[in-house]
Amino acid sequence: MPRVLLIDDDEALAPPLAAYLKRFDLELEAASRPSAGLARLAAGGIDAVILDVMLPEMDGFEVCRRLRADPATADVPVLMLTARGELSDKVVGLELGADDYVPKPFEPRELAARLATILRRVRAPAAPPGAVLRFDALTIDTARRAVQLDGQPVALTSTEYELLLMLAREPGTVFTRDQILNRLRGQDALELHTRAVDILVSRLRRKLEPLDAIKTLRNAGYAFAGARA
Repeated sequence: MPRVLLIDDDEALAPPLAAYLKRFDLELEAASRPSAGLARLAAGGIDAVILDVMLPEMDGFEVCRRLRADPATADVPVLMLTARGELSDKVVGLELGADDYVPKPFEPRELAARLATILRRVRAPAAPPGAVLRFDALTIDTARRAVQLDGQPVALTSTEYELLLMLAREPGTVFTRDQILNRLRGQDALELHTRAVDILVSRLRRKLEPLDAIKTLRNAGYAFAGARA
């Protein structure tokens, strides 16, 4: 059963949410302070994190930044809880490497659906052995979900990896922002959807530098331009 860690100082939230998520075969643990949450993550065994923005000790953005900077937690999916209507919270969270966001107050069913989507990406069945895509200096080992650039590993979040794989499997094909969102999140048009995809692509491009493999087609979308090795 996937184990999800909730980091939120509202201690009344965890018990009913844990009971609800159990219906979806998700086990919830809770930490009311970032320090406790980071310590729990360091112990291992957490499959995803639900992270509030407004926290004592440090805000959720700093927690997300630390998770992404630590190789042990760099690929743990993070779903951020943002203040409803706070566009800046969503943008900053995505730029720091959050996989998704849900505005507060939220519907438990929506939260469960978002968690199921990001966990499904992480737990996607491995491709047959030897399924390796090679493009110039870039190698994508789909069996191990591992990416290398010039022989060096590239640390990607599950969302970044799925985006890269989606584009790389069909070089030259232009994917619209809606197509990307539908593939990655399993649902139709989402609030902030255009900005979310642009931020995700920007994050991926930075990690692939100096390789310039993702092209922007004005008013159309994105395409992978790497040459097969």
